[in-house]
Amino acid sequence: MPAGSIQFEGMAGEHDARILAIESSCDETAAAVVVGGRRILSNVVLSQIPVHRIYGGVVPELASREHLRGIVPVVRQALEQAGVTLEQIDAVAVTYGPGLVGALLVGLTYAKTLSLATGKPLVPVNHLEGHIHAVLLEERMHEREDPPFPAVVLVVSGGHTHLYRVERRSEEKDGRSIDRYSYTTLGHTRDDAAGEAYDKVAKLLGLGYPGGPVIDRLATLGNERGVPFGPIRMKGNPLDFSYSGLKTAVLRYVQTHNMEERIAARRKALAELPGRPTMEDWQRLCDQETLDLVASFQYAVVHSLVERTLAAAESAGAESIFISGGVAANRRLRRGMEEAAAERGWKVYAPALPLCTDNAAMIAAAAWPHFTAGEFAGAELPAYAQLPL
Repeated sequence: MPAGSIQFEGMAGEHDARILAIESSCDETAAAVVVGGRRILSNVVLSQIPVHRIYGGVVPELASREHLRGIVPVVRQALEQAGVTLEQIDAVAVTYGPGLVGALLVGLTYAKTLSLATGKPLVPVNHLEGHIHAVLLEERMHEREDPPFPAVVLVVSGGHTHLYRVERRSEEKDGRSIDRYSYTTLGHTRDDAAGEAYDKVAKLLGLGYPGGPVIDRLATLGNERGVPFGPIRMKGNPLDFSYSGLKTAVLRYVQTHNMEERIAARRKALAELPGRPTMEDWQRLCDQETLDLVASFQYAVVHSLVERTLAAAESAGAESIFISGGVAANRRLRRGMEEAAAERGWKVYAPALPLCTDNAAMIAAAAWPHFTAGEFAGAELPAYAQLPL
């Protein structure tokens, strides 16, 4: 349990218990009510993309300010959509790291306040654990059997690219069977996360923010072998990731192929559009060389993610593979992972797209095992920008 946590004895983990969860680790203000770690009553997300788009990335100070503006109405809306009151909530769960400290503090402070005001226990959740449990929540929502364990999980987003081995065991407590999960880090990015690389390359090419969805769509129009980026190799742990070199390779290609003027013209044209760009706008503004470059960049990223995830599954003796996080919404990654894993006898589990990106329902799902075990935190719980799982 985290520093400052306390244990409440005799807490019942009833399957109809309602958990109100709050997530504010980066640039989404989110709240959700989930019953028993498996049924979503509400899942409200207030995105800050319009605020950060003009800067080409998340500005921490602006993110904190927008969380302050949004936290109260978002929580209120989550309760209203769920049809419950604060008095009917059994616990308050909250992300306490990793993430932007200022952003985390907004959600954490509000969750503590709700806990103290209502007398409901406070359940601290690691953001990365939330992404893992989004996969389990997806299966349980549809009343499917849980994936087999141990599992290898790729958590891939704008801020994280990690590989974990996840094990689950059941134990008896107070006459009840509760699940315990343990996480072993197998690999991680040494510089940029995959999603961050997408955003930076999109910004470099004048494609706007966020870059991941745009590149995913445009890549279907290009030749993914058009630009021969070499494989991403690492010294030391072969399961680690690195994308700074690939990002530099894209920059060098732009410079050596005299693409700067075309990029400047694209930025200007996008800025003059009356609304958000459509797929037709993107096609009109991107020449074939740009489309081939985008497709080749995505191929290199996806290849590295798939290659290392399957190697991790092999070495860890995994029974299944999970992918989660914002980049798990990428269609090329999903298809590539599923096809490659099927050839080796693994099934890939991934949440639906709304549960891939940051949301509070996944935080409530990750809080459920801690709630049933009676593991709660006190008012002194701090926020952690860096928090290992």
